[in-house]
Amino acid sequence: MGALMAALAPGLRPGAVVTDGGSTKSDVAALYRRHLPDHLPWCVPAHPIAGSDMSGAVAAQYGLYENRRVVLTPLEETAPAAVEAVADLWRACGAEIHCMDAAEHDAVFASVSHLPHLLAFAYVDRVAAKANAERCFDFAATGFRDFTRIAGSHPEMWTDISLANRDALLAELADYRCGLDRLAALLEAGDADGLNRLFGEARAARTRWHQQFLRRG
Repeated sequence: MGALMAALAPGLRPGAVVTDGGSTKSDVAALYRRHLPDHLPWCVPAHPIAGSDMSGAVAAQYGLYENRRVVLTPLEETAPAAVEAVADLWRACGAEIHCMDAAEHDAVFASVSHLPHLLAFAYVDRVAAKANAERCFDFAATGFRDFTRIAGSHPEMWTDISLANRDALLAELADYRCGLDRLAALLEAGDADGLNRLFGEARAARTRWHQQFLRRG
């Protein structure tokens, strides 16, 4: 993206709004500052929250952004008029606009998007490395399908996202290891009450999220 910004810079007229659709925002903000330092009032980082595990032109979907969220992370220098211009563009696609700063964006999406992708990739990789992998895959069914759907995502794209959001992801992985250690301790202790409580709390949290997600359309 930096190379594209550098190529755009000589031809940008004052007032021409520049935006993007990247999945991480702190690194993109730094690129705007490096390559378009005189154009920052018209730079509006953005992240549309839509898509699937498919990639390429064949994965194009009509109405992809209908009732979906787009997060804008304006720079300190970004002019309100530029923010509104980009917001209007996304609203015309049917999207709902939200604003947050880049650091918060990257922390939130490390938790609910980037980490799940890493876990799905890592899990499938471990199953594939087993001596009886063929047997395991032969009996994998809907639970395996649902958990691993996003492991079908584009490897190059997710390599880029993972490295771009490395610090937030490392923090999430450390926290997740603590969760796995807690789960292992409950299993080792044969703590049925503890396991049931953990599963119940997770199920309730997931149900609350899903109900909210359905209400958003």
